[in-house]
Amino acid sequence: MKIRSLPLDELTIDDERSLRHVGLYAELKAALRRDGYRFLVPEGGASWDEVLFLNLTFWSPSEGGDLLTGDHVPADVVTHVAWHHLASRPLGLDRPKPAVEGMLLAEAIASAFDLYLVGRLLGRSPDSEFLESQVPAMAEAAEAAGLTDEGFEALLAEVAKDPDQAFEDLRSLLFDAGVELVRCSSIESAAAVLERLKGHRFAPLLHHYELSTWILHARAGGGSLESDAAARAVDSALRSAPVALDWLEENWVRGGGQEATPRD
Repeated sequence: MKIRSLPLDELTIDDERSLRHVGLYAELKAALRRDGYRFLVPEGGASWDEVLFLNLTFWSPSEGGDLLTGDHVPADVVTHVAWHHLASRPLGLDRPKPAVEGMLLAEAIASAFDLYLVGRLLGRSPDSEFLESQVPAMAEAAEAAGLTDEGFEALLAEVAKDPDQAFEDLRSLLFDAGVELVRCSSIESAAAVLERLKGHRFAPLLHHYELSTWILHARAGGGSLESDAAARAVDSALRSAPVALDWLEENWVRGGGQEATPRD
């Protein structure tokens, strides 16, 4: 497989029209352009399964460069990649062995933003390719967790009503879950963690976010399991901010990912 390294401007962004009303989308896209972020594109294309395997198994925050199936990239992937990129410097993810908590926090932010997009697109862009793929997958995870169809519809309505709060609620849940689970040494201890989290409103969606992959990747990376000051500072700032995404926008998106704590 011959792989080219291409900037965003040399790629076709799919489903971008659906996100045209989401201001943060344009800013995240601009951040990738500003920083010269490059994607990896196999010549002649590659299958989704092959690309997924390579990204999940060998992607490194210190090296960057997400592998695509071809010269097209979905708009939601642009935002996901941008959050990981912007998290790299303030959380120390560009080091050879980044702290595990920093890795988990970056994953939580990028994944929770997917739910934010669901909330912003529901009712505004019902034909979005992103919604067509995400909502059924979320519904399947919720059903497996015991949530009824009516309960899932009510949950989506809550997300659409306040996407900003949905982002922070899910982000904090994913971070808390990851931080506790990565330190578990047995099935029993991990099961106890999951049991404690069942009361959270987004607990039915927890397994939609492939926590197993996060934890295995974090452990394989050999990073420290000790509490990480940078990650904890950002987590605390987001929990206390009136709107967590506003803090990220000011400190990371517009600030170029330089700040780990709120500006005065």
